[in-house]
Amino acid sequence: PPARPLICTTPSRAALFHPSPPPAPQPPSPRSPPSELPAHNPPPPPNHGGPRRRAWWRPRRRARRVRPRLRARRARGPWRAPRRSSWPPPGGGEVGARHQARPPRQGGPRFTKMEELYLHSLPIKEHQIVEQLCPGLKDEVMKITPVQKQTRAGQRTRFKAFVVVGDSNGHVGLGVKCAKEVATAIRGAIILAKLSIVPVRRGYWGNKIGLPHTVPCKVTGKCGSVTVRMVPAPRGSGIVAARVPKKVLQFAGIDDVFTSSRGSTKTLGNFVKATFDCLMKTYGFLTPDFWRETTFTKAPYQEFTDILAKPTKALMLDAPAEKIEA
Repeated sequence: PPARPLICTTPSRAALFHPSPPPAPQPPSPRSPPSELPAHNPPPPPNHGGPRRRAWWRPRRRARRVRPRLRARRARGPWRAPRRSSWPPPGGGEVGARHQARPPRQGGPRFTKMEELYLHSLPIKEHQIVEQLCPGLKDEVMKITPVQKQTRAGQRTRFKAFVVVGDSNGHVGLGVKCAKEVATAIRGAIILAKLSIVPVRRGYWGNKIGLPHTVPCKVTGKCGSVTVRMVPAPRGSGIVAARVPKKVLQFAGIDDVFTSSRGSTKTLGNFVKATFDCLMKTYGFLTPDFWRETTFTKAPYQEFTDILAKPTKALMLDAPAEKIEA
């Protein structure tokens, strides 16, 4: 049979960019079958100069979720500025332990030393209480290091401050605070250090002559991989320690001590925390000095129970309710 001529079915370039309009639909004949009736949803018209359609290889973009705008919250930490109506007290009087015991505001006892708070295990909620009971507190910034957090928008950098406070007379505290600014971090760390102040027990080496000058026994503190051990030393030995624990021991009021440390001591944060933990454990040993009988006194919550039990407002619970008629 004769060869058929080749017919090109590819549309021309002009037909691709300027396609011909679709033919107008013709009304169906009354004798046409139902399959030839026009569809209810005709195909969309061709895109003539409109927005570019998404190709099959391009990923579908997801709409960004808009987060609702949050109201600015009020600062609720211990670093919040005190109210003028409370601090300083009117008339320049003595500041009592406000949160530890309510009786001072109603004529109860006022504490004059930190040991009275430690005796009854009362929590310290405001740093002004520590400033009043320990007027000779000094603070020093041990280290300020930047810390980062990876977020969706990038890296968020903040500053972490380590601050030590003490009066060189048996009281020392450690505070750690992160903030966007260095000054804010230091200020918050000082407040947290005052709130975490603890008593440090001191003792003797050999005979008990003069005032206590060293740790009462061998103690060990640990934080992370850092371990700090303290050994009592004779009078005149001095503080045999590295730069970081030496500053903490000076604020605690210890004059003579031998120390040894192991672990990653270049991590200053853990080094300071291990030293602070070591000083906290000085009151954890029941030595023969504490064997004698102790006379216990009532805590403020027990002594002033009747004052605390009184309601602040008269409650009208027994009054009959008025009946309202429509």
